[in-house]
Amino acid sequence: MAFSHDPVRTPRAWYGSELVDFLNASLSSVIGRLASANEFSLEATQRDAWRAQFEILQCQLAGFAGFIAFEFSIPRMGRRIDVVLLIGPVVFVIEFKVGEHAFDSAALEQVWDYALDLKNFHEGSHAAPIVPMLVATEAKGAEAELQRDADGVYRPLALGAADLRRAIERCLRSISGTPVDAAAWLAAPYHPTPTIIEAARALYGRHSVEEISRADAGARNLRVTSRRVEELAQEARETRSKRICFVTGVPGAGKTLVGLNVATRRRSKDDAAHAVYLSGNGPLVDVLREALTRDEFARRKAAGESVRKGKVGESVKAFIQNVHHFRDDALESSGAPFEHVVIFDEAQRAWNLHQTASFMRRKKGRADFTMSEPEFLISCMDRHEDWALIVCLVGGGQEINTGEAGIGAWIEAVHHKFANWKLHISSRLRDSEYAAAGALSENMGASFDDGLHLAVSMRSFRAENVSSFVKALLDLELQAARGQLRELLPRYPLALTRDLSRAKQWVRNHARGSERFGLLASSKAQRLKPHAIDVRVDIDPVHWFLSGKDDTRSSYYLEDAATEFQVQGLELDWACVNWDGDLRLGEAGWSHHDFRGDKWTNVHKESAQQYLKNAYRVLLTRARQGMVVFVPPGETADATRSPAFYDATYAYLASLGIPTL
Repeated sequence: MAFSHDPVRTPRAWYGSELVDFLNASLSSVIGRLASANEFSLEATQRDAWRAQFEILQCQLAGFAGFIAFEFSIPRMGRRIDVVLLIGPVVFVIEFKVGEHAFDSAALEQVWDYALDLKNFHEGSHAAPIVPMLVATEAKGAEAELQRDADGVYRPLALGAADLRRAIERCLRSISGTPVDAAAWLAAPYHPTPTIIEAARALYGRHSVEEISRADAGARNLRVTSRRVEELAQEARETRSKRICFVTGVPGAGKTLVGLNVATRRRSKDDAAHAVYLSGNGPLVDVLREALTRDEFARRKAAGESVRKGKVGESVKAFIQNVHHFRDDALESSGAPFEHVVIFDEAQRAWNLHQTASFMRRKKGRADFTMSEPEFLISCMDRHEDWALIVCLVGGGQEINTGEAGIGAWIEAVHHKFANWKLHISSRLRDSEYAAAGALSENMGASFDDGLHLAVSMRSFRAENVSSFVKALLDLELQAARGQLRELLPRYPLALTRDLSRAKQWVRNHARGSERFGLLASSKAQRLKPHAIDVRVDIDPVHWFLSGKDDTRSSYYLEDAATEFQVQGLELDWACVNWDGDLRLGEAGWSHHDFRGDKWTNVHKESAQQYLKNAYRVLLTRARQGMVVFVPPGETADATRSPAFYDATYAYLASLGIPTL
């Protein structure tokens, strides 16, 4: 290894050295290095924890050769691993709980999560065996069997301080392979693919989009798009002009991440280019707000600050807002908004003229309202005398609600009412899935920009073509779907079953650490009730997505199914998608149905048929790591659940090559 005998500051660790040098180091030198790297004021509890770790490790590691790193960064999770050891062929991931007499399940999940994060996102760890260890310093560890999963990550070992050496020796006797090259391991790139909740937390905690995204071709596109939007904001400010840009992308490509990146970089009230992230997706706004509030509150408390959670929540609410609340505030005031940069997520879901006028008449007493939601929102930003930038994040095939205007309404509003606004348009906005081609014309002076399109899904770090597979599946393109599935299956587990209990067990067996799993179903799936799935019962998305395994309201309990309205824009690691008779395969293709009263009725309206198809598109693209699809067997004695409603759908999915349980 090409290291000097002095401790080194690795790019991701606060302290790193060869074990032989660490074993000869003084306590003051190690803590001094750690303290100098610490970004916050050093609390006595942290200093005491480092002292305890130092003493235990110097005692337990005597005679071993390898490399040690303290406080190794996991930016995707906004945390640091206490200690990473590279000894022989093994990467040991160690979490210390100093002074603890018992092994907390949350702590075991935490160290397991660290190990999985390295395996999935750290290039140097892809091929290495990884053993997570939880050391509760005052506990007595049990002699647990070493359990290796298929990807080379072992189940966590629960150890007392005196058990560490014996556990390492046992691992080295059992695990063979090429010794880890510490220099190469430390230099290896880290390519995280965060969930939207993790990304929001990291960005709000001042990480950059470069830190929390991968470095492959698709993810470089994410950074290019983020920078391009930043450039447009700067250009608008410098030239005192008003601009609107349209960012497109496939499902899961990172459109929301682009928006959050721009907003977090400009969230300071002192910034003249202050930005706000707006979404009409109520569950997404609620979940992100609560996640950021919890995270920021914990971070500030840990830094010794006296702060109330409610006060923290107020600042988060100013940064992430419901677009309808923003709209209502603008109705009450004729002045320009405080923000010069606004990001409208899922801009294609803004209301059309009819829906907006109806709402204004019924809820606001405004019978004379004659603007669509896009037109009114642009008019609000047009109140600025100097400059403004509107960023519209656009998804294709995501419309799931009646009254959604589509992106054409934004373009038409600019073209006919706001000629002083300059258009910057993704070059892919002409594609049929965005339904905007009719509003585009050659003489409107728009700038088309390849840099405003996100072409690769990053929701699933295991397989980037999930969205392509789902599109082919729903479009009944049999050969294309089979081809996409063959590429998916080696890295993205899929299963098909007619037994819900097996489906639930499948997701439980596949999830590790705190990986989140849950039940999904269409909002029209009214006849899943015999399987104890009632979509009429509203879930609380905050508890469903954020609460732990001991909370019956969380997704982990596999009792309450979330619908397309509650999960759009969010994601799970593992999903159980429940397919009812609302969308069923017939001789002429998909047959669309709505359950009214005591029977299924046909859906004839083309837009409603598309909403239903899009609902399944949303459900089938929520899982990052894999999913199981449950198609009920039906019941001959129940006319509302005839096997004929389900059999053809199941046969079609099986014919694609999805493995059956």
